[in-house]
Amino acid sequence: MKRLMIVADHSFVVQAIRLALRQTAGFQVVGFFDGRGSVRNALQELRPDVVLVDDMQETENALARLREVAEDAPQAKSMLLTLQMDPEWLEQAFEAGAQAVVSKTVHPVSLGTLLREVSHGNVVHRFEKRPAQITEDDCPLTDRELEILQLVAEGHTNGRIARELWVTEQTVKFHLSNTYRKLGVANRTEASRYAHLNDLMAAA
Repeated sequence: MKRLMIVADHSFVVQAIRLALRQTAGFQVVGFFDGRGSVRNALQELRPDVVLVDDMQETENALARLREVAEDAPQAKSMLLTLQMDPEWLEQAFEAGAQAVVSKTVHPVSLGTLLREVSHGNVVHRFEKRPAQITEDDCPLTDRELEILQLVAEGHTNGRIARELWVTEQTVKFHLSNTYRKLGVANRTEASRYAHLNDLMAAA
């Protein structure tokens, strides 16, 4: 049976989690701990298999507790329960040590299932950081490559781009190949995503 430790700053959250786990076998809740303060001693004494950390009212507390789990209970699987699912917050959570993040909007029954699958190592998700922002001044693409990338990101085919720019399709493919190499992407879909994330459409 997996030993589960719950870290939160409100008893309501703990009660909700316990209710969600009623129909999930395989967990023993070893304790609730106030996440507004350090839980290092509890981690070292209880040696939990899974630590569920609430995002709490002060998110910095959640990040601090995730770091403590990574440092003091490296054998434990750490999961963050949160309402926020924006990329910047998720990036911070994974950098702090979270091995899984679950939205609070998930069905209560599903929470137990997700906890079980994460604890068994059946759910693995590598978080992809957003590419570093680049500006027009340090953009590695030529004007023609930027122009073609913009049209690709707008959904145009190579044939249409060739007709619009009065060049051959082979020329378009040549410029796209150089663009993929310079941006470190594999295809037009990734290149388009990169362009939008880095404001290359404006640069073009």
